[in-house]
Amino acid sequence: MKIKKLFLKNFRNYADETFVFSDGLNVLFGKNAQGKTNCAEAVFYLCTGASLRIRHDKQLIKMGADSASIAAEAQNRYGNVSISADIYETKRELRVNGTKISKNADLMGHINSVFFSPGELRLIQDGPDERRRFMNISISQTSPAYYTALLRYNKILDQRNALLKNPDVSLVLDTLPVWDEQLCKYAATIVRKRVEFLDKLTPYAKDLHAFLTDNAEELEIKPDKKYDGDEQEIAKTLLRRLSNNYEKDLRLGFTTVGPHRDDLDFIVSGVDAKAYASQGQTRTAALAVKLAEVQIFKDLSGEYPLLILDDVMSELDLPRRKKLLQKIRDLQTILTCTHAERVLYGADCNKIRIENGKIK
Repeated sequence: MKIKKLFLKNFRNYADETFVFSDGLNVLFGKNAQGKTNCAEAVFYLCTGASLRIRHDKQLIKMGADSASIAAEAQNRYGNVSISADIYETKRELRVNGTKISKNADLMGHINSVFFSPGELRLIQDGPDERRRFMNISISQTSPAYYTALLRYNKILDQRNALLKNPDVSLVLDTLPVWDEQLCKYAATIVRKRVEFLDKLTPYAKDLHAFLTDNAEELEIKPDKKYDGDEQEIAKTLLRRLSNNYEKDLRLGFTTVGPHRDDLDFIVSGVDAKAYASQGQTRTAALAVKLAEVQIFKDLSGEYPLLILDDVMSELDLPRRKKLLQKIRDLQTILTCTHAERVLYGADCNKIRIENGKIK
């Protein structure tokens, strides 16, 4: 998968710019706060229909403008594809090859991408929400079934949580089994897909982490809960856990078990990375996970995704910068940095200088 051109109009601090990308390494460089990350964000938005930085799309519109437009010409193994997004104050319009689509599920998979920035350290350092979010974004790009199950699960979960707050306990206990049957159906799909994802991610991340650290450290990824069997067996297990927690759920007013509560543990050389890893160790572990994600996309779709590296080089020491450049040389990559000559070490690349939302 490769992106050829990117068109931005009234997006963030861009008025009207066209980016032309090469098949290999593309370096967006310039001083801080000039728009490099905004460009990377626009690419990711066209891949997933969402931004990693904001909650409301209207924040993407350039100040003083009524709307923003993002469009890309790309290529995947099936041929050329065009994707566009027109963003307004209260709505947006997505199109694939000129056809309007209404759901993110119809956008996923046309251009897959993996995004890494210093903020991705949250994957390891922050709470379980970040690790579930990572899995949700990654799996959804290659599995429409997962994305659909996730949407339906969350909708039913909201309804179940609202029911748990009803003061009529008899009504709640009579109604919960109905919601639980539906909830477990979609929960089983989510859990099964996550298990398959982690079965692929764990060995790749371990090997890549060893490569980045010259075998000085070892990375393990472990789910905090174990699920066995097919989707039907997983659904039965979850149904039993839900019924066993009725009293607790009623007391707290929300659902305390299910994939919305699951977590991952990252272990670096035998210790919990969240509690004991240094900034450097955490950064390397997170980068290894993201590079492993790249390989999973290749396995599942037959082609590498677009790799977006936002201000990553400044956070790595010299040996790991060189190792990273070695590992990504066969990928189309968009890399942002402040000083291209300090991080590239003679690597072939397409350099684009950004200044105040303009290509110079």
